[in-house]
Amino acid sequence: MIRLLLASAALLAIPFPADAATAVSDGVRADMPQLMALYRDLHANPELSMQEVRSPAKLAAEARKLGFQVTEHVGKTGVVAVMKNGLGPVLLIRADMDALPVAEQTGLPFASKVHGRTLTGDDTPVMHACGHDTHMTAWLGTARRMAAAKDRWSGTLVMILQPGEETGQGAKAMLDDGLFTRFPKPTTALAFHDAAALPAGVIGIAPGYALANVDSVDIDVRGIGGHGAYPQTTKDPIVLASRIVMALQTLVSRENDPQQPAVVTVGSFHAGTKHNIISDSAKLQLTVRSYTPEVRKALLGGIARIARGEAIAAGMPDNRMPVVTVHEEMFTPSTFNTEPLSDHAMGVLAGTFGQTRVVKTPAVMGGEDFSRFYLADKSIQSLIFWVGGTPKAKWDAAGGDAAKLPSLHSPYWAPEAETVISTATEAMTTLAMDVLKKA
Repeated sequence: MIRLLLASAALLAIPFPADAATAVSDGVRADMPQLMALYRDLHANPELSMQEVRSPAKLAAEARKLGFQVTEHVGKTGVVAVMKNGLGPVLLIRADMDALPVAEQTGLPFASKVHGRTLTGDDTPVMHACGHDTHMTAWLGTARRMAAAKDRWSGTLVMILQPGEETGQGAKAMLDDGLFTRFPKPTTALAFHDAAALPAGVIGIAPGYALANVDSVDIDVRGIGGHGAYPQTTKDPIVLASRIVMALQTLVSRENDPQQPAVVTVGSFHAGTKHNIISDSAKLQLTVRSYTPEVRKALLGGIARIARGEAIAAGMPDNRMPVVTVHEEMFTPSTFNTEPLSDHAMGVLAGTFGQTRVVKTPAVMGGEDFSRFYLADKSIQSLIFWVGGTPKAKWDAAGGDAAKLPSLHSPYWAPEAETVISTATEAMTTLAMDVLKKA
């Protein structure tokens, strides 16, 4: 349940100078026609994870015009734009670029008609169903405001465009390619994400854990196949896999502390080819969510234990035990908003937007690889905040029940883009000016 930020915000708020706030707001308003044209272009031309070419090239050129030193192809398709402006902290601002293999059904006049190829070579429609087009647009909007206000801040601004967030590859790829060694290492890192679970223009912050560990797990359940009419001559992997699916539910309901969030979902179950054939294998695909390393370890260990235990109970021979594969290359660590920065940001933003537009949100079980920048150096103050995108009329009509509305990753997700972009640009610029304020 979302709790409104009330008296605590007033105590934490450090007033943003009125003239500076007005300048930022007026500048964002003046930029919006160009930013919306960019947004529509990005939305109509989405690119899949680690295949971003057009988007980074377009935005890199714009950043160069603003005076940033720009390096392309960092972590394959990422962009790093650096503006040094005297002594002071180093602030990293990140936007992700990738779209999803989703066929758009929003009905927008600039809806995507693009097709791409997945990493396995399959043709697929592509859509910005997670709103990363709004992220990129607000990234440029923030770059413009910061370049225009160099007399008001001091330090180093590192603005990055990150590929491959949806596949969990991009942040790691940029770090592996020297993000913190080839370029100034940040003292603070900021990002935002559009939100379907908030009305348009409302800003949400979750201090502490904000998003979850994400693990992808395969279970190859092996059996002994044969004729469906003579099951006594077989060891049925479908029955065994079904037992495993049901037993896995006890990891959360009976083994995990109810006060420690956890999710184990079997998202895919494939087995068999014909009515009267008992297969010799079944394949399960799981997504596993947690926050803490301890809960993650217990869940992954429990999955392996249950798979083997159920196989033993089914009389499976040792050479036909299930094979459990945890895809470490796809792992996304939990996202942690450092609390000094989170609390301070709430106050600053409440002072700028008013307390009714800044809310404290609960952590969610989605994943975000923005966490890798903080985990690479825990001295960094780190914050990712939400900006609501659901049009208020639709929010009110649904009674504030997000379950009745299109979610992120839905083919129907069409955020109120102008509100998201203007709010995010003003919020990010306000926080950036605060982090880099002159001593």
